[in-house]
Order: sequence, then C-alpha cells, then structure tokens
Amino acid sequence: MKRLFDELAYEVSKRTTEKYSTSFSLGILALKPCIRNSIYAIYGYVRLADEIVDSFHGYDRKRLLGQLYLDTNCALEERISLNPILQSFQETVHKYKIDVELISQFLHSMEMDLNKVDYNSESYKEYIYGSAEVVGLMCLQVFTEGDRKLYEELKPFAMKLGSAFQKINFLRDLKQDYHTLGRTYFPNLDMTVFDNTIKSQIENEIHTEFKEALLGIKKLPASAKFGVYLAYKYYLSLFAKIRKKSSKEILEHRIRIPNTHKALVALKSYLRYKIAYL
Repeated sequence: MKRLFDELAYEVSKRTTEKYSTSFSLGILALKPCIRNSIYAIYGYVRLADEIVDSFHGYDRKRLLGQLYLDTNCALEERISLNPILQSFQETVHKYKIDVELISQFLHSMEMDLNKVDYNSESYKEYIYGSAEVVGLMCLQVFTEGDRKLYEELKPFAMKLGSAFQKINFLRDLKQDYHTLGRTYFPNLDMTVFDNTIKSQIENEIHTEFKEALLGIKKLPASAKFGVYLAYKYYLSLFAKIRKKSSKEILEHRIRIPNTHKALVALKSYLRYKIAYL
C-alpha cells in the first residue's frame, strides 16, 4: 500500500510546482515522463524552503527552517517521511544519488535570507550558488541518470544556467525584495542610485551566462534536452522584456510574461528545436 502514498507524494510535489510556476511546469511537461516526477520532487522541496523564508511572516521562520533541515536529514536517513514533499524528495535523492552537500548548500542560502545581509561579491556568489546553481546540479544528476562523466562535463553549464535564472529573478523581483522584504542581492549596490548603467552591467552578465548555458543544453540527454531548452526560452523572453524596461520601471513594477505569450514561446521553441535538432 506504500505505493499509494508514494503516488500521492509525487502528486503533491507536482501540484506545488503547478501552483507556483507556470514556466517550470510547462518545462517539466516537456521532459520525458520517466524523469518528470523526480524534477517535480526537487522543485516542490525547493519551493517549500523558499516559502518559509519569503512568506511565513509573523511566524518563527528561523525555527521553521531549522525544523525543515532536521526533517530533511531524518527523511534521508530513514528513507521515509510523512510530509509528502519530503517523501518524494528523499526518494529522488536516493534514486539518483544526489549529493547531500548540494542540499546543505541550498538550505544555507535559505538561511541567509533570514538575515539582513549587505552582499559583497563573495557573499553574492555564495548565495547564488546555494539558491540556484545547486538546484540546477540536483536536476542535472537526474538528467544524467548516474552517468558521472557526463554530469561532470555538463556541471559548469548547469551552474551558469541556474545563475542566469536567479539573476533574472532578482531583477524581476527587485521591487518586492527591496521594498517589502528589505533585501538587496546585487553586491555593493546602493538602491538609491540604481540606474540604467548598473542595470545594463547586470544584464551583460546574464547575457554571457545564457550564451554559455546553451552550449550545455545542446549536450543534454534526449530525455531532458527539450524541457530544459523550453525553460531557457521562457527565461530568455522574460529577460528580453526586462531589458526593454528602465531601471525606474523595474523598481516600480514586477515584470511578468502572460500565459498566452508563454504558449507562443512554447510553440516557437518546439519548432526551432525540431528544425535545429538541438
């Protein structure tokens, strides 16, 4: 009967992904069915931790995050959890032998969000590594299905893609992060002088990372290639929209891509993928 609970666990992770991210949900649907559930499990777990630090105001977030850390370790050790998201996550970790150190680095970055941090270049890189790059590496271990040589080859590209995604999120969420959460992730940045020149410098970094990441996407196994390419194209379209806005506009409004536009991006990406044989 445990099979029913496992099915429920993966379904909860899937529904969590669908609730919080249309882009990633569509990207995961473009993966081969054999690996979809595991990527849902990773995203569900990441989302759970992110919600604690971003949304649970009025609660003891430090205690809740600490409890998640303990529950995660317990689930990994005992290979079972009554929390459906943790259950699907621990099964995925064991199935694909995901490095536990990646999980620790992720939770460390989540802990950084609980404190007021004046980011310098070093802490900025540290945060991005733990909050985004390691998530890409967890997914890459699923995509490569135990092929350690391929994993090591694609690792730098996965990290570049995760970093680009995260920096785009920083720009997209600049208004909420600064005005609501009191966070400024970009290093040595005084938000009172954030202007188009500073914005362009950040965008140039993202552009370079996107170019490098695409080289790795082309080398992914067939089971994962189009799904990752689709997520890449979604973020590329969001990035294009952000680049058209002034620094003042992104400080005042959260930039979004309508679902109708996402559907168009999906169609164009599929046609391009088939033509180019990425």
